[in-house]
Amino acid sequence: MQIYQSLTPVRAPQGSAVALGYFDGVHCGHRAVLGAAVDCAKANGLTAAAFTFELPAGSTLKGGRILSLRQKHARVAALGIEEYQEAPFDEFRTLSPKDFVQTVLVECFNAKELFCGDNFTFGARAAGNVERLRELCKPLGIGVHIVPMAQYQGQTVSSTRIRAALEEGRLADANAMLGTPYAIDWPVVHGKGIGSGKLGTPTLNQNYPAAALQPCAGVYLTRIFLNGTWWPAATGIGKRPTVDQSADAAVTCETFVPDFTGNVYGQQPVLEFYKYFCPVRKFNSLIELAALIHHAADESKAYFVGVNATK
Repeated sequence: MQIYQSLTPVRAPQGSAVALGYFDGVHCGHRAVLGAAVDCAKANGLTAAAFTFELPAGSTLKGGRILSLRQKHARVAALGIEEYQEAPFDEFRTLSPKDFVQTVLVECFNAKELFCGDNFTFGARAAGNVERLRELCKPLGIGVHIVPMAQYQGQTVSSTRIRAALEEGRLADANAMLGTPYAIDWPVVHGKGIGSGKLGTPTLNQNYPAAALQPCAGVYLTRIFLNGTWWPAATGIGKRPTVDQSADAAVTCETFVPDFTGNVYGQQPVLEFYKYFCPVRKFNSLIELAALIHHAADESKAYFVGVNATK
């Protein structure tokens, strides 16, 4: 997948089928929109493309980021999108709906067919909706296709619902709406050495950046991709009250991989979350804490029995 990080013409000599949206999380609804564009492109000799945008650092317009950009790109590419434009929001935020169609869809994408959800808005101050999009595109011969919104438990799937599920520890709901396990790939950094030095449970630390959504504090059954293999693991997110009782203690994300040894500092391994195991709590001793970590790791190994460990 070719990624463009500014408004620029993409490679679409015969025209493109373009999926439109922010695509945070690349959830089931997003997958339907992206997949429809891919299917149309294949059937009509067009280029499968997607237009999205990147918000300024610190922006709260769309809430905390569900996926890193690397994860977002990987998931979109896996669906078959060939040309992907992720322009800074400020590059086009002042365009009128008419200018957006001409500048972005015509000049950048040579668009022939468009795909979006019925809540899609565009142009300065979100002045354009799907009906306006149809009005502007019809005289240009550009088809506009509204993809039905994905449903989960009787309600529309949305990034807002997924964020709420993750923040409340409802991992099963979040993963169902995402259509694939929630995952992170933050860099592995050095911790305080408590896991290896005091608990006998060396951990990989992948702490959340400020712009990212942070899931509910707790212990999770996870698996992590290291050295070409998926390893069952147990991950704790929280303030570690047993070993750090300071009121302003930092929240950490630490993963114990029971059967792995090796130095992965600085790497960005993918860590997938499969089950919320238990809340974070203060133990009376480090022995009790270590026992919980080993118990969670054993549960994770049992959970993944029969799962293909390679990808």
